[in-house]
Amino acid sequence: MTAGAELAKPSHQRSWDLASLSLIALMLLWPVPALLRYPGPPMEEGFMLVFPEQILNGNFPHRDFLHLYGPGSLYTLAGAFKVFGTHLTVERLFGLLQHAVLVYSMWFLIRPFGRKVATGSALTALVVLLWPAGLTALAWNGALALGFLAMACSAAASRATGERTGFKTTFKVVAGASAGLALLFRPDMILAIGLAMAAWWFQFHKGSRAPMLYGFAGMSILWIPHLMVSGFRNSLDGMFIEPVFRLRGGRSLPIPPSWGEIDAFLQKVDSLREPMVPSPFSPANQTFLWFLLVLGSAGILVWAAVVARRTKPPISATLSFFPAALFGIALVTQALQRPDSTHLAWVSGITFALCIPAFVLLLQSWRPEFPPNARSWVAVGIPALILILVIPFYPVSNYLGFVSESFGSDPSGHVVQRADRRFYLGDTGAATEAQTIVDILDEESDPGESLIVGPSDLSRTTYSDAWLYHLFPELPAGTRYIEMDPGLADSPDGELAAELARADWVILSDLLDDWSEPNDSVLSGSTAAGDVLDEQFCLVADTGRYTLYQRCAND
Repeated sequence: MTAGAELAKPSHQRSWDLASLSLIALMLLWPVPALLRYPGPPMEEGFMLVFPEQILNGNFPHRDFLHLYGPGSLYTLAGAFKVFGTHLTVERLFGLLQHAVLVYSMWFLIRPFGRKVATGSALTALVVLLWPAGLTALAWNGALALGFLAMACSAAASRATGERTGFKTTFKVVAGASAGLALLFRPDMILAIGLAMAAWWFQFHKGSRAPMLYGFAGMSILWIPHLMVSGFRNSLDGMFIEPVFRLRGGRSLPIPPSWGEIDAFLQKVDSLREPMVPSPFSPANQTFLWFLLVLGSAGILVWAAVVARRTKPPISATLSFFPAALFGIALVTQALQRPDSTHLAWVSGITFALCIPAFVLLLQSWRPEFPPNARSWVAVGIPALILILVIPFYPVSNYLGFVSESFGSDPSGHVVQRADRRFYLGDTGAATEAQTIVDILDEESDPGESLIVGPSDLSRTTYSDAWLYHLFPELPAGTRYIEMDPGLADSPDGELAAELARADWVILSDLLDDWSEPNDSVLSGSTAAGDVLDEQFCLVADTGRYTLYQRCAND
């Protein structure tokens, strides 16, 4: 039997496939009880709660509030909130769905390499991608899921034979639509989506490609109403000018990451926890090594993609791998943009997973006499050993921590609640103080009064507790900077000072006042907003870490 025939050989043991899929479901669901009460990222998860509700209230991204990505995830989540209610649990279950779509699409895409390889790839992606933000319904995870769904549907169309040929058109339409929706989520994924879908396009026969185009065009039409409502210039600024040109100075990090210390501030905070898995390398060392491993994994994908293209005749395994490899290679720009643990996970969750089938291809090319079963175990084992031995502080330790919390250990999240809305913070003292501020504002405010949330130093808008807006849906956000970023909200030509002059309530937090990164975020911007606060607002409550201000009565 040839190596190609071996890879293409179908499984006759459907029960084992079901067991494999069940194992993935178990690994996905094990940490969910903990992740539903996990302290999510206060700004990122905060705006994924607030932005969709803004849309439901008639406000639009890029026009009425700052948003640095495409509108797709916000409108999709707004639809979920409309049906199920605006709640943290709904948002996190939506995030769980995104993870599920990704890992199962990857399993199906990689299945021609064998059950072990497909399962190993899916579980690698799951463990690496789950930890940075838990179940937060981030647009990046949604775009990854849709990208792999597009490739899995393309693979399904390519594999349909006999009685199943009628499904080819449907699969191709869904593939094109999924690719188009992925770009609505994250337009900056255009290189990855474009390369992968172009590869599938040319792998299909010329006369059978149109359904993919119809699906893609049908979803891309949704850009038109967005541009009409939010405006072309506002959308261009929000998705391109601000994130690429105005934000980079305050968010970029050294390449490669520092060996002896962590560069990213929030990663420094995360590094204070006790690891579940010991390592001879410090968290900073692991970040440095992780960056090199990301580059190395991309190189392996390039090598294996060349091998896949040279396999004649092409089989379902190589047809599926080549577009996926191009997708993974294109993601490396994210790691170069800001090489902190989150962005490294966003990339390596895909590249490490795809290295498993890549190793199978390379081993088959180098050592065709090597037993197929042994190839699969070696391919699965290499990324597993890297995660356990080289960078255990991040994905593996966090995953094990989530599972441990799900089965009875003390929860890491401390709830702050108002009526049926809640959020979880990681520090008991901060949660207690935040609850005090929430209770006072609940008692003193009137519906329709506006609220602004920000850092205690408004000349350094590095981060914000955007989740607080979620607890007060009847208090309109008084600023377009619900998400606060250095160089934007604190810019001399920003609108924050003017917005503050019209606001009724202000909540400031000093939790991240010691923010320090080797970039422009350490620089102070405009002091105009702080001047307005001093001149027009009176202190209502000060808990130490949170302060509540109200517009002075004589103003």
